[in-house]
Amino acid sequence: MSDEAVLKAINLVKIYSGGAVPVPAVRGVDLQVDAGEFVAVMGPSGSGKSTLVHMLGGLDSRTSGEIWLDGKRADTLSESAWALLRRKKIGFVFQFFNLVANMTVADNVELPALLAGASPREARERREDLLGALNLGDRADASPAQLSGGEQQRVALARALANQPSVLLADEPTGNLDSRNTRDVLRLLGRVHKDGQTIVMVTHDARVAALADRVVSLLDGEIVDDGRIARPRRRTVGEVIDLR
Repeated sequence: MSDEAVLKAINLVKIYSGGAVPVPAVRGVDLQVDAGEFVAVMGPSGSGKSTLVHMLGGLDSRTSGEIWLDGKRADTLSESAWALLRRKKIGFVFQFFNLVANMTVADNVELPALLAGASPREARERREDLLGALNLGDRADASPAQLSGGEQQRVALARALANQPSVLLADEPTGNLDSRNTRDVLRLLGRVHKDGQTIVMVTHDARVAALADRVVSLLDGEIVDDGRIARPRRRTVGEVIDLR
């Protein structure tokens, strides 16, 4: 394993066997994500993109294969050990927000940092920085029900980044957003990536994937292409993506 690998999958397989016929969702995937790398995972519906990312974060069990995080094997962990690992090292953002309804925006964002061991002051400063970057500083005392869908997704992204995870796993984070909110989310992703955040993002949108360093393409549960995005110079979100 490379010394630079933050996340690695070796011959990862997922077969759903609840029905009459077993359904293979992921078939022998080998994937390495190095420190500070931004990898976009693309493919048609049913290709295994979300299943792969959920296994990498311990939200779905693998049938066989290995998962390594920060140089340590993770796939053999118990459910409680996976939960502790996610608390400290993995940030998740989903298409459908999953905010805690009875908590304010501030509490939703601060809680992961507090659970990961940050002091109240550190958690508050991190929350203020993230919400400010997403133009949500004035919504800290609001409840999720008082927010638009785009605002909820921006809060969910801030929450996923609050504990400064080793890797951010994002499953279609812009799938339910309009162009303005998509730009805000991608602007923050570009900023934290520039600061060294490792990101694996599932997306169906090639314009969104253009922000990544690499694009991994899945088809029928297998990687069919894995290539770096060549750029003549470092681009900003506004230059790469024109969403109207």
